Formats: sequence, C-alpha cells, structure tokens
Amino acid sequence: MASSMRSLFSDHSRYVESFRRFLSHSTEHQCMQEFMDKKLPGIIARIGDVKSEIKILSIGGGAGEIDLQILSKVQVQFPGVHINNEVVEPSAEQITKYKELVAKTSNLENIKFAWHKETSSEYQNRVMEKKVLQKWDFIHMIQMLYYVKDISATLKFFHGLLATNAKMLIILVSGTSGWDKLWRKYGSRLPQNDLCQYITSSDLTEMLDGLGIKYECYDLLSTMDISDCFLDGNENGDLLLDFLTETCNFTTTAPPDLKAELMKDLQEPEFSIRKEGKILFNNNLSFIVIEA
Repeated sequence: MASSMRSLFSDHSRYVESFRRFLSHSTEHQCMQEFMDKKLPGIIARIGDVKSEIKILSIGGGAGEIDLQILSKVQVQFPGVHINNEVVEPSAEQITKYKELVAKTSNLENIKFAWHKETSSEYQNRVMEKKVLQKWDFIHMIQMLYYVKDISATLKFFHGLLATNAKMLIILVSGTSGWDKLWRKYGSRLPQNDLCQYITSSDLTEMLDGLGIKYECYDLLSTMDISDCFLDGNENGDLLLDFLTETCNFTTTAPPDLKAELMKDLQEPEFSIRKEGKILFNNNLSFIVIEA
C-alpha cells in the first residue's frame, strides 16, 4: 500500500463533505423513511403499554433527522404520552445540529430531550459505574456499529437495558450489499484505522445467534449513484470515491493498479447496476429488530 494513502477519518472536514455527498447521491434516507412508514408502527405497537412515560435511547443519533421520524411514529402510536428521549452522540457538531433541528420542529411538546456527548462505550462505562441500570422501552443504533470496538459486548449490554415489551432497532449495511463485497476484497489494501471497522448484517446476525438473542431482520433496497466517479477530475466523483474507500483523496493517492482494479469492479453486477445511463452502487440496508 502506498504510504501516501491515509484514512478519510484523518481529515474531518473532508469526511463530513464526502458523507454529505453520499447522502445526497444515495437513497439511504428514503430507504429508512420507507421502513419507518411501513414497518416501524407494528414494531413499536406495544412498547408503551400501560406506561405514563416512554423512554427512548438513541445511540449515535447524529443530527437527529431519523430520530425525529422515529419519535413522530411513537407519538402517533401513543398520543399524549410523555416521551423521554436521550441521545448518546460523540460529535459536538452533530449535537448542535440536532438541537437546531429540534428548535425548529413543531409538535415536540410532550418530548423531553437530553444529549450526552460521548461514545456508546463511554456511556456504557458511566452507567456501569453508577450501578443503577436505567431500563428503556426503545433503543436504536442507526449506522453506528462500525465505530464500536467490541460489538458483541455492546449488543449484550444494551440488550440488558430493555424493559418489558421493549425493542432495539439496529440499522446497518446488508450482507447482500456492494459494501460487503468491497470490504472483503479491498479492506486489507485500504488505509487501516482504529475509528471504523467493516461489519454488515451478516456479521451481526451471527453474533446475535451466538449470544442467543432473538431478532428479526428486514432487508430494504437502496442505491448510491456513483456515475460521477468515472469522470476524470469530477470533484463530486472524487468525494464519493473517498467515501466508498474511506480514503482521503483516493483518486490521487491510490496506486494505479489498485485504482484501476477497484474502478473496474465498481461497474460489475455484484457491486452495481446500470439504470437509465447511471451506475448505481448496491447500498442495501438491513433493519434488525431485537426483542427484550
């Protein structure tokens, strides 16, 4: 691996921008929206049974867009019931955006928000030190398990925080996605970093089976338009390639043979489909619902 290649996480502003481009060129949020509209109401149908308050824990809540969608579904299911929504998020920048979103969103009067600037493991350590385990009616982890070192221990810990009739929702890339194939083939040739690890729903369900935890898994189709990646000197394409490879300035720093092989693979059917002149990368998502 060429020494000039470095992890995308080493340049925070470029990572944030490449992630923004990914969201604008993928159906990621639309896919999540579809799940929230069609599947979530049935999943949360009993979490608030005979309760005067519903406790929700968001791990890695980000800027809050998906969190507020979840909360709106809970409000519809349990009208007038008070909701205590706590958010664990390590990025101060994301927490600020979340608070700004809450400030300009109506119909949140019955929801109390609290934010904790910490990682899931820091939260876990803090809770364990207190020796008083708060139980939750709904816990969700959306696209965040990649940033956890000991995933199995994390699953076991948070599963132990579920109250009666509670559910835990985990969203991450599917084992059928292009990400799975990309990581398996190229992971060892791309910059390694301690911040992020390659994990898909296939790895996660294997862990859950090993822990004896009951779950249901739903796969939803999602794509990412990577057409610009094949246009020389296209800034948008370069940023999307950075996101795909988790490499800062992949286009200019990757060894020519690696770049040529990866660019060829990205156009193959196991990674992408061609539709209406576009190259659409397989960004399929898995929604894993865990029972108490």
